[in-house]
Amino acid sequence: MEEERIISQSSQNQEDAVLDITLRPKFLSEYVGQSKVKANLEIFMQAAKKRGEPIEHVLLYGPPGLGKTTLAGVIANEMNSNIKITSGPAIERAGDLAAILTNLSEGDILFIDEIHRLNKTIEEILYPAMEDYALDLVVGKGPSARVLKLDLPKFTLIGATTRMSLLSSPLRDRFGAVYALNFYEENEISKIVNRSASILGISIHTLASDIIAQRSRRTPRVANRLLKRVRDYAEVKASGIITDAVAGDALEMLEVDEFGLDCVDRKILHVIMEKFAGGPVGLNTLSAATNEEMETIEDIYEPFLMQVGFLERTPRGRMATSLAYSHFGSDMKK
Repeated sequence: MEEERIISQSSQNQEDAVLDITLRPKFLSEYVGQSKVKANLEIFMQAAKKRGEPIEHVLLYGPPGLGKTTLAGVIANEMNSNIKITSGPAIERAGDLAAILTNLSEGDILFIDEIHRLNKTIEEILYPAMEDYALDLVVGKGPSARVLKLDLPKFTLIGATTRMSLLSSPLRDRFGAVYALNFYEENEISKIVNRSASILGISIHTLASDIIAQRSRRTPRVANRLLKRVRDYAEVKASGIITDAVAGDALEMLEVDEFGLDCVDRKILHVIMEKFAGGPVGLNTLSAATNEEMETIEDIYEPFLMQVGFLERTPRGRMATSLAYSHFGSDMKK
C-alpha cells in the first residue's frame, strides 16, 4: 500500500508531519532549490510590498513532496501575513468555506491544499471571493430566496495541486501567479539532507549525504524520511555517525536502490516488462495487474519513473524503456 512505502512522496503519519514542520525553511533565503520560482516570487512579493498591497492569488502545482506547503509558509513569512491552512476535501459545504473566509483578516493568506478536489458548488462561491473580495450567500429557499452579499477583507489565496488538469479553467484563470515546482537536482537534495541533519543534531559524512540524496527520488520529503531511517540504523547498528557505509547498508536493508526505486516501483516495471512484453499497456489493465489504484499509479509512481527514464506514457498505454531493461538486467527480454 502507498502509505507504507518508505519512499512515499506523501506525508505518512503524525510523526512525519511534525518532522516536516520542524525542518521547513521559513524564508526564501533558507529555501533550497526551485531557483526560478524563488526569483519570480521575490520580485512578485517585493512589488506588492512597495504598493502596500497583498500579493495576488498564487497557484502552486507539481508532484507531492516538492515543497508546495512549505513555500506557502515562506510566502506568508516574507509578507508578514497570518496563514490559515485547509484542504479541498475538508471544505464539504458552502457554509464551511463561508466560515473560513469570514474569519480572515486584511492581508491574511488562505492556503488550500489539493485545491483540485473542491466541488463545483464551492468553486462558484470562491470566484467572487477571489475577484471582488465578496461572498454571495443564498438566504432562504424557493421564490423567497435572496442573495446576501458580504464584503471580505483583501486576502491572498494560495492553492496547491498535484493534478493541474483537474482544475477548472474559471478557477485557474483567477490566479494571478502560477508556479510549477519541479523535481530537485541531487546536489540540492544533498544540501537539504545536510541542513536537516544539522537541525536534528545528526552527525553525517558528506558522501553519506550524497548517497541518501541519490536515492531520494529528487524529493525533499523522501530525503528527510530516509535521513531519519538511516539515523535510526546508525544508532542501533553503528556508532550513531552516518558514514557512507552505514548509509549504504541502511538503504539496502530498506530495499531502496541507487535510483530510489522500491519494491512497488519494481513491481510496476516488472509487470510491464514480463506480463506485457514491455507494453504498451493501458492504465486500467496495469492497475488490475499490480493491484494499485489508477490514481495512485498516475499521481505517485509515474511522474518519477518518467523522470528517471524508465517509463514512457504513449497514447496506446505505458511502456518500459530500454533504460529500464538495462537497469534490471538481461533476464528480461524485450
